[in-house]
Amino acid sequence: MSAPLLSVRDLKVHFPIRGGLFGKVAGLVKAVDGVSFDIQAGETLALVGESGCGKSTTGNAILGLSPVTSGSILYEGREISALAAADRKHLSGELQVIFQDPASALNPKMTVGDAIGEPLAIAGVPSAERKRQVLEVMERVGLRTSQYDRYPAEFSGGQRQRIVIARALVRRPKLLICDEPVSALDVSVRSQILNLMMDIQQDFGLAYLFISHDLSVVRHLADRVAVMYLGSIAEVGETEAIFDQPTHPYTEALLSAIPLPDPKAQRQRKKIILTGDLPSPANMPPGCPFAPRCPERIDPCEAARPPLRTLFPEHAAACIRR
Repeated sequence: MSAPLLSVRDLKVHFPIRGGLFGKVAGLVKAVDGVSFDIQAGETLALVGESGCGKSTTGNAILGLSPVTSGSILYEGREISALAAADRKHLSGELQVIFQDPASALNPKMTVGDAIGEPLAIAGVPSAERKRQVLEVMERVGLRTSQYDRYPAEFSGGQRQRIVIARALVRRPKLLICDEPVSALDVSVRSQILNLMMDIQQDFGLAYLFISHDLSVVRHLADRVAVMYLGSIAEVGETEAIFDQPTHPYTEALLSAIPLPDPKAQRQRKKIILTGDLPSPANMPPGCPFAPRCPERIDPCEAARPPLRTLFPEHAAACIRR
């Protein structure tokens, strides 16, 4: 296998808790606590889990939007975790982002043409060439070129997300970090945007880090899935293996909550109900972070944090009982 496009190793993002009269550090919120994964060129890796598990913070750390406490982020073999903002400009043409809410991701006072062309303007592309490239990418994402001078308020939610996708594509990146890119859209347009993303991935040879809590969407789009829980990866593997043969108890619980289209199968299905309290990322238990809620926990689970172990080819889980 060729070298990965992106390689994340033991990534930690901890935020200080300050309190008292002088704002002394009273503790740490361990938002991301030892995450490792690779993304190959042209591949889609989905990062899934409950809200607050650290998915978006991981994406922000890769983008340089959240400070990295420790660990390594290699892009095409180059370390980028500690780069200053000024030194990351060379990455803007290769690493782009699609945020969850297209309305807040666009400047309401900028026309669509200017918004899509802004990355080219920052790169110093002349105005005539800039407009040509913007019109080309607008057509590719399903926007009419006659909408070039319109403003975001004149578009629907699905159209705004197409504008955001066009802006991300205009520099011809190699990797897109997609942070819940369809969760803010109407159900009727989600499939259109997902199909568009799959088409442009094939056309442009893009790799995706697809951050989502919607497992139905993930199964449709992803090549591999990494399941996060409280800042760490509980399980990672190829999509079909994760959905058909989950090995971590948390993954099993997540999958049991997906509604089935067949009412009879839905009634007969065994649903896993998690009990216990969700630990705080500011006060993590010493053992497995899932142990307080795990239906299969035993005493050793609460003693030491299990490492991510390879159980099958291209399939690993952090559970001592597997």
